Amino acid sequence: MSVKTQRIEQSHHQQDIGIAQTLGLDDLNRDRKRIKRWGIIAILGVLVVSIGFMVRSQILNVRPSQFKAVEIQRGSLSITVAATGTLKPINQVDVGSELSGAIETVEVDYNDRVKRDQILATLNTDELKAKVLQSEAALESERAKLQVAKATLVETRLKFRRTQELAAKRLVSPQDLDNANAAYLRAQAEETSAKARVSLAHATLGADQTNLDKAVIHSPIDGIVLARKVEPGQTVAASFQTPVLFTLADDLTRMVLHANIDEANIGQIKEGQNATFTVDAYTNRNFPAKILSIRNTPQTVERIVTYETLLSVDNSELLLRPGMTATINITTQLVEDALLVPNNALRFTPWTNEATAADAALSADRKQRVWTLQDGRPVPIPVTVGVSDGHNTEILAGELQPGLPLLVNEVREDKAEGRPTGGLPQRDN
Repeated sequence: MSVKTQRIEQSHHQQDIGIAQTLGLDDLNRDRKRIKRWGIIAILGVLVVSIGFMVRSQILNVRPSQFKAVEIQRGSLSITVAATGTLKPINQVDVGSELSGAIETVEVDYNDRVKRDQILATLNTDELKAKVLQSEAALESERAKLQVAKATLVETRLKFRRTQELAAKRLVSPQDLDNANAAYLRAQAEETSAKARVSLAHATLGADQTNLDKAVIHSPIDGIVLARKVEPGQTVAASFQTPVLFTLADDLTRMVLHANIDEANIGQIKEGQNATFTVDAYTNRNFPAKILSIRNTPQTVERIVTYETLLSVDNSELLLRPGMTATINITTQLVEDALLVPNNALRFTPWTNEATAADAALSADRKQRVWTLQDGRPVPIPVTVGVSDGHNTEILAGELQPGLPLLVNEVREDKAEGRPTGGLPQRDN
């Protein structure tokens, strides 16, 4: 397009603007835009009103709420800590052999009751008896040598005295006197050496006799045989560590439950607290127990820290066996004659607008509350709560009395179809 043509078009555009301003067409366009904007606002208002009528219609079709309530009761409340553990005898002893050799006899079997010093088994003693005889002979030989040394000592002592008498009369030379004195001293030393060799031979005999005695395995306690790990003819080797031949347990009418308490709960555990436990063999029976001691050594397994706690167990019926796995509940706190409410009553929140407003006021004050019905309407009651066992909670303060019904659920029904329209709107406090 040429420059001349562009100038002509610009001139025509300016002329059109001047004509529009002269005729008032510019104000007309602005009025049209304003009318269009208000039309959109009016349409939106109609939609909001329509939705409001629909919601109101739905609300009018809802029947009054039906509430479920439970009564406040008085009772005891126990707080427990759960744990797992293993049953063990109070005193369990592994009986082994300090000697190597072949087992010649086994005198007891599984579950046999044994007395202290009763023979459990014997090893072959042929070699041990031979060593004892050898040591006895060596002891006799050393004793004989001691007698010879004593006789020599007597002889040299007499000779030394005679030499002294002759030397005093100048009948022997000083050298003879010195020789007699030296012989006497040597005889004394030989006697001392002979006595030491006798003592050594006696000790060797004692060691061999002890080994012979150890070839007979005795029970160190009164109890019962839990395990027998040898058979006649079996060879045991005690080169590096004592091999275990039998496992004995003390009286099984009393046992110890070794429980593993999590570090998060150990602060609640104290000596003397009562507990109950179950085992898989008797799932419908609770066995009583009591805490004996709490060990301070931590046990860490897969980053979980526990502390071993010992509980005493009465097993007079002999139903429980060593090694059983127990599920334990330790009573850490017991509250007697407490005013109790179920926990779902503390979580309940009504659906109505009035109740919601009252609940919001209590929530702003960070108070616990329960709800009851007055004149058919839910009314909140502020309370102060104590301990809880997970199902019921102790009420420390509040305008509550035993027998007062507390709301725990709310159900509404649709008038048109007669079906529930909603359940309980609850929240955790």
